[in-house]
Amino acid sequence: MIQKNENFTQLDIPEAEVYYAPHFFKKEESDLYLQLLTEEVAWQQEEIRMFGKQLPLPRLTAWYGDKGYTYSGLYNAPQPWLPILLELKERVEASSGDRYNSVLLNYYRHGQDSMGWHADDEKALGPGIASISFGGERDFAFRHRRRKDLPTVKLTLQHGSLLLMQGATQQHWQHQLPKTSRQIAPRINLTFRTIVG
Repeated sequence: MIQKNENFTQLDIPEAEVYYAPHFFKKEESDLYLQLLTEEVAWQQEEIRMFGKQLPLPRLTAWYGDKGYTYSGLYNAPQPWLPILLELKERVEASSGDRYNSVLLNYYRHGQDSMGWHADDEKALGPGIASISFGGERDFAFRHRRRKDLPTVKLTLQHGSLLLMQGATQQHWQHQLPKTSRQIAPRINLTFRTIVG
């Protein structure tokens, strides 16, 4: 259950439970978290097979937690929790009402780093995902997986924000972080998850 003292707004998205707190972290602590995560996380440049070719993912990634996870054909062996990640996990758990055992980190170095349309609906994933953003503001969008009558829902993920995707959100909606030609500061995104498999 969402804690009401965190200034969350529930987005008006049918068949979904999406909550957004644009200023979950203060600017000073967001700046510090961004610096520490940039320096302490073991970032990797993964490759995926598309169109018969091995292509680099358009972002850097890292996986920490208690269990491994496979997505886009990539197996992510878990790295041990860093103290900073445990600290962030505890703060998010206290507000989301969910418990997480893993976190996927994405480092978007510039506007051409991106994430295409997808849903985090693998059987090994629990329904709740908590997404923290530090760094440059980026546009984020949702589209319904079947209903063409529903418009795409867009929002700007701000520095120090927390986005919660709960309930049946992943069953009905896809999301993306599109490329942008704007000059934009680097952004780090942490998506806390529960691996149940």
